[in-house]
Amino acid sequence: MNKRFSGKITVFHGLRLAEEAVPTGYAAIVDAYDLPVPFPYRLCCVGTSYSLKEEDCWRYFSPRYTPQATLEGHLLFALKYEGVDLAVLKSLFSHVPESEIEHIIRKTPTGSYVRRLWFLYEWLMDKRLDIPDLQAGNYVPVIDPKMQYGITGRNVRRHRVIDNLPGSRLFCPLVFKTEKLEHHIQMDLKQKAAEVIQGIPADVMSRTASFLLLKDSKASYAIENETPPHKRIERWGRIIGQAGTHPLDQDELIRLQQIVIGDTRFVQPGLRTEGGFVGEHDRESGMPIPEHISARPEDLPDLVRGIFEHNSLCSGELDPVVAAASLAFGFVYIHPFSDGNGRLHRYLIHHVLAENGFNPPGLVFPVSSVVLERINEYRAVLQGYSSRLLPLIEWEQSRDHNVVVSNDTTDYYRYFDATPHAEFLYSCVHKTIEHDLPIEALFLQRYDQFRREVEEIVEMPSKTVDLLFRFLGQHNGLLSKRARDREFHQLTDDEILRIEEIYHAVFG
Repeated sequence: MNKRFSGKITVFHGLRLAEEAVPTGYAAIVDAYDLPVPFPYRLCCVGTSYSLKEEDCWRYFSPRYTPQATLEGHLLFALKYEGVDLAVLKSLFSHVPESEIEHIIRKTPTGSYVRRLWFLYEWLMDKRLDIPDLQAGNYVPVIDPKMQYGITGRNVRRHRVIDNLPGSRLFCPLVFKTEKLEHHIQMDLKQKAAEVIQGIPADVMSRTASFLLLKDSKASYAIENETPPHKRIERWGRIIGQAGTHPLDQDELIRLQQIVIGDTRFVQPGLRTEGGFVGEHDRESGMPIPEHISARPEDLPDLVRGIFEHNSLCSGELDPVVAAASLAFGFVYIHPFSDGNGRLHRYLIHHVLAENGFNPPGLVFPVSSVVLERINEYRAVLQGYSSRLLPLIEWEQSRDHNVVVSNDTTDYYRYFDATPHAEFLYSCVHKTIEHDLPIEALFLQRYDQFRREVEEIVEMPSKTVDLLFRFLGQHNGLLSKRARDREFHQLTDDEILRIEEIYHAVFG
């Protein structure tokens, strides 16, 4: 099947190029075959300059990198310089005749990138090509470890490759190695967290852990614009504290969903049996206005099973934060339940980190509270992928104003680029370790000092000291006239002055 690939252009699918250039690799393939997939975040082209440069979403190669204007030329260019994009490859393999891929492989079956292509075709399509096994040659990794994060993997004798894909055919998001991610990984935040808690007294650390747990639980509900009773927040906090202690399977997710929701009289527990979307309804017609469309209900069993397989494959293999981002954001895009997906998505972050021993025992990093602080950035990360999917999803309105998806969308949720999600999550974890954890521990130590010094002036119950502290905090360390006249009218002016001096000395 001969396809005409674009020549030199200055505008590509509405995207401006800095100079006249030829789209190459995945960009050329998606364009030529009109593949119903999102374009990669980073596109490649061959420009006129003889130096490599990057601008906006484009990476410009010099003319000496120009591939042959054929499917083979652009495929091998993509695998060599752009890494593996499972969504594009699966869509391409579904659109071109099997014989065309066989022809490419038979020409040079021992080539390192051809072997990767051969393996990926059979892996993605779940079929065996009529090509004999290779009998010799070094093993090459399917995922280039210099470009993307993979696992140790296993040797596949047929293709002489190392299958280091961080997932199964059912669910396998990929993450590119970026300066941001490599910087965070090299910081060894796990070790930094251990060093932070070493200098904190055990009793203070215990109270810090309890407070951070409650803080995370409360923030997780706030992100969903919910204000449940305090007991429900405390209960969910206790569940978060147990993250990583139970195996991750469908029964566990349903158990957690029921705890999150509480009253399930109006919510069907378990996997959805109808469509789902995130967004609003038109006020007059009730027409759905989706910002994100969830996976089809018939695809949920395989996708959820894929999540469990991903967790099992990557445990102890993939960087814990990268693994947590891939799994948790994949879960929230799939949206397998009718309610509770957002909080379970953030629970899964805690689960993966705890299961991999990333956080110190008994301590939960308050990731949700950082997400709440950066809610706009969080939503931008989510919408960065959702907005790319919406134009590709064909749907109609159901009688109950839900969405019914008519095209096959399952690969959109299986194979996505989780790089922005990993970068965002690492920045949140970084903040909790270097800021929230030590700040909260320091606050408790200072509060204990404040309480001790106040009690040397006047004896009062702990709850009264706490009330006094809050009043002082509301007025920059000064006790208001209202508080002097009412709650603390028994204190003398001299005692109040000394307490205010203690507050300023301890808390600055």
